[in-house]
Amino acid sequence: MSLQPTSLQLTGIHHLTAITANAPENLRFYTQVLGMRLVKKTVNQDDTTAYHLFYADGLATPGTDLTFFDWPVARETRGTHSVIATSLRVGSRDSVVWWKARFDELKVTSGDVAEVDGRASLAFEDSEGQRFRLIDDGGLAPSHPWEKSPVPSEHQIKGLGPIVMSVPDITNTELILSHVMNMVEDRRYPSPDGEGTVHVFRMGEGGPAAELHVAVQPRLSPARQGAGAVHHVAFRAPDESALHEWTARLESFHLPSSGEVERFYFRSLYFREPNGILFEIATDGPGFAVDEPLETLGEGLSLPPFLEDRRAQIEARLKPLV
Repeated sequence: MSLQPTSLQLTGIHHLTAITANAPENLRFYTQVLGMRLVKKTVNQDDTTAYHLFYADGLATPGTDLTFFDWPVARETRGTHSVIATSLRVGSRDSVVWWKARFDELKVTSGDVAEVDGRASLAFEDSEGQRFRLIDDGGLAPSHPWEKSPVPSEHQIKGLGPIVMSVPDITNTELILSHVMNMVEDRRYPSPDGEGTVHVFRMGEGGPAAELHVAVQPRLSPARQGAGAVHHVAFRAPDESALHEWTARLESFHLPSSGEVERFYFRSLYFREPNGILFEIATDGPGFAVDEPLETLGEGLSLPPFLEDRRAQIEARLKPLV
């Protein structure tokens, strides 16, 4: 791999896509327990029999999207070669403590409030074992609460924080992150589960919305994807021009990729890092209000124009969410 300097920068985490085998329960948990807004109800564009549900903040801001493919699959087998935790940002340590009380009341599986990498943190899981960490972002990032959320505005989830992935050997992954994706290794800390060391890579100026954490865990067996697993993590490119530059950059390193894919709500580029974890680079726009009013996002089934002529067929094959 020839090292090619560049000023090209990713600007943070764009979204994270995971897998559910129970879309109605998924909708209930993320809107009624976590209080997030369903900002887009659509289908997997490569498998239109499956829902693709997008949850975000009140304005559907890039960097707040947590999304799910609805597939009838068995539960994930946990291990390395995978994303092992998704951080969600809240505005203060007091909010982390508030969430612990809420999880206890609602009988959500959670740990104790702890300091992880210098931030107040709370590990928890949804009903399918999807692993999360609420973290205090220090009030640094803006907040766009959803007015219909059951969670008070001061405690609402503000967006995605660091994504934690596990690899048995960081050598080739570090080459991709540092020399291709232009991230910088900022620091290290012991893994909260006691299994290995976590390397923190920042994008641009960094901060909790622009970090990728890589846990080196050589003793773990490889994971097998299923319900409760992460499918891929996406990084932010500000616009289509920047995405074109990333496409050219991957080509210059002879890295296999999907080429650019039109997702209508954003434009994407997919590739795998050396341990097989799927990465995406996605544009911030045009966003989820491109085909329905901001005020009513997620209330109906949205389809991109290239699927609209199949609406009747697609709707007939989808199961009700409620």
